[in-house]
This record gives sequence, structure tokens and C-alpha cells, in this order.
Amino acid sequence: MDRWFLLIATLLAAIGGAWGMISVHRGTRSHWTVVWMVAVLFCQLGFLSIRGQLRSTCPLQDIGEILVFLAWALTLFYLLIGPAYRISLLGVFSAPLVCGLQVAALISGLLTASPKREVTTNVFHSLHSATSVLAYGALALAAVAGIMFLVLDRQLKIHHLKSGLFRNLPPAFSLLVSLERLLWVGTGLLTLGVVAGFLMPRTTPAHLHLIVALAVWVAYVGLLAVKTVRGLTGRKLALAAVVMFILSLLVFARI
Repeated sequence: MDRWFLLIATLLAAIGGAWGMISVHRGTRSHWTVVWMVAVLFCQLGFLSIRGQLRSTCPLQDIGEILVFLAWALTLFYLLIGPAYRISLLGVFSAPLVCGLQVAALISGLLTASPKREVTTNVFHSLHSATSVLAYGALALAAVAGIMFLVLDRQLKIHHLKSGLFRNLPPAFSLLVSLERLLWVGTGLLTLGVVAGFLMPRTTPAHLHLIVALAVWVAYVGLLAVKTVRGLTGRKLALAAVVMFILSLLVFARI
């Protein structure tokens, strides 16, 4: 039953993204993407709820569940940020990423077919896992907003102002405001995750992934510090958000 929820969520994300792209190509702005993504969110919640009941803990026990949780966090932050700042096109850029994460989760071996019930759990372990993945959802959406800004900046430079994509892109100021706020939210959640990780009871020194998480946290804190103290151009901030997110994913994939 849980996989059905995930399959439907993946199909809805694909439809939402495709519908939005078709609308953009025609030069119109579709608000249906938000509706599709709300449906995706409910299906993701159905999947996570069933897995949570089977696990008797936060469903972050295998790679597949982590990917779905990340897709859910990305969808959640889009629904909180996108409509609030009238950035409906953010869903068009986010939907393919949500779809890709869920397709990856469905790959054989990543999602445990018969999850085992966790007899004991530590509150700091659950807090570390949940806040870290939520943080990556916010940082992923910041990277998506960064890509949108870079696309807008590129089209302005080459004077490609008549395409449907350019006419539907939100103002650069709105993109930068949402990007910076997402970076603050993501870094704040990552702070909680790192602190909870170091508070977890261990019989061995800090795990490698926790050290990497700390390094990623330092990088994002450094970026925000530079932006606050010295200032950054919109292009540099957007590029940094994209590059840092991709590099952090590549590092975690290697450990």
C-alpha cells in the first residue's frame, strides 16, 4: 500500500511539472501546478505515515525513505514559499526534482520491502535525521530558486525577452528574497540537526557523515555571513546556493 502512495505521488509530480512546462511554452501562467503539488504532498504523507507505523519511529531508516522524506520536505517548502511570494513557476522547476527523488526511491534495493519495527529509538537520533533532511529540503529549494535566477539573468543578458519562460519568470528581487530566506531556514534546521547529532549517545567517535554535516553547516554559515557582512551580488549568491547544494550531495553520496 505504501508503494502505491509513492507511485501516485510520482505520477502527480510528473503531470504537474509537464503541465507547467506546457503552459510556460504557450506563454501563459498556470496555477494548477500548486494544486498538483498539494496532491503530491498528501500522497507523500500517506506513504510516510504507513512507513512510520511499520517502523514505529520516524521513517528515515533506509535510503529510499530518506529520498521520499527529502522530496516531501522540498514539496512542503515550495507550498510555503512559492504561493506566498507569487512564485508559481518555482513548482515547475521543483516538480522534476521531486519526481526524480521518488523514482530513485522506487529503485530496487533502496526502499526496504518489509520494514522492521524499531524496538528502541533515541530522541536525538530522530531529531538529527528529521531536521537534517528538512534542512536539505529547504536548501534544495534554495538551489532551485538559484537556478531560476541564473536563467533569468542569462535571458536578460542575451536580450531574450519574448520567450514564454521569460514572461512567466518572477521578478529577480522576489527570487532573491525567497532564496535568501530559504538559506536561513535550511541553515537553521541544519544547525539543529548537527547539535542533535553530537548529542546522540555513541560508543565510538563522531561518525564520518556527522563530520561532513558539520563541514556543510560551516560552509552555509560562511555564505550567509559573507552575504550579511560584505554583501553578494544576486548572481554570486544564486550560483553559490546551487554549487554548494550539489557538492554537499556528492560528498554525502561518497560516504
